[in-house]
Amino acid sequence: MSRNVCITAVEGHTGFLIAELLLTNDLFKKEIGSVVGLAIDPNAPHCKELAGKGATIMPHKPGRVREVVSTLQKTKADTLCLIPPAHGSKADVTYELIEASKRAGIRNVCFLSAAGCDLAERSTQPRLREFIDLEAEFLKTKGDPNTSPLYSPVVIRTGFYAENLLLYAPQAQEEGLLPIPIGYNHKFPPVALGDVAQLVAHVLTSKGKHGFSDQVRGQLMVLTGPALLNGEELARAASKALGVDMRFEDISENEARRVLRQQGDADDAEIQYLLEYYSLVHQGKTNYISTTAFHDITGNYPVEPPEFFNMYKEEFLPKRATKQRKVDGK
Repeated sequence: MSRNVCITAVEGHTGFLIAELLLTNDLFKKEIGSVVGLAIDPNAPHCKELAGKGATIMPHKPGRVREVVSTLQKTKADTLCLIPPAHGSKADVTYELIEASKRAGIRNVCFLSAAGCDLAERSTQPRLREFIDLEAEFLKTKGDPNTSPLYSPVVIRTGFYAENLLLYAPQAQEEGLLPIPIGYNHKFPPVALGDVAQLVAHVLTSKGKHGFSDQVRGQLMVLTGPALLNGEELARAASKALGVDMRFEDISENEARRVLRQQGDADDAEIQYLLEYYSLVHQGKTNYISTTAFHDITGNYPVEPPEFFNMYKEEFLPKRATKQRKVDGK
């Protein structure tokens, strides 16, 4: 039986990539009956692109649980990928979606949380720590007497997206520099967004007698990248992939906030989330990798850092090197 999948926050990079993978990858699209994307901004470029690939885009209007329940019921979805949106009221919107999915009777729900939330401090890293509260609310649904006994939940804690490093592409191009406030001693394992999408797609299309397959049903998975890197090792990985000299610079949190705001794409809530994650790195709380679930479920290995930089070579390559390549005809 084909899955009817609803994905929230498809105007964002994560939701978009998961939906695109389900719609276009031969391994997954044969398992899919329909893909519906919920978007707070249904006119966003990602939404228009997904509509062109066969997705149905529906507006998500947060504020009243009853209306969100009605929206979810209209999707006719039996499977939900619940992604907290990049929104100033992310927690409130996500609580509402968790409650609405229960009332709508959606059987299979995969919730995307954040790696490191369990090590974050409520006083200093509240944006990260709130994911613990969201997980608790989500998992509580399993034991709710109003929830179907066949309810099939999955939590995936995703690590720091390597694509966040693209925010420093201007500095990389102009100065050959990666300015990140993580100190010089501790490490973190960036994960490629494509790997996140791949794991989620496998979960959403898995099947068992209780909904999701027994391999994933009820699991709390942590997905990070496959390599631990400090700032200087990150720069060396970039240098190796790009064939140019890239340097790391540890900067202050205030300077980091200013750099991120200058890029223009990230809102204040997302900037705060990034800064809180960087502070976890600085405290040595990200010195671990977790790729077992990814390998066991997908049968593949996550993208290594040099491969990631090679994928985004044009975005990172210093302009002087790009110009030289054009002169040399390469």
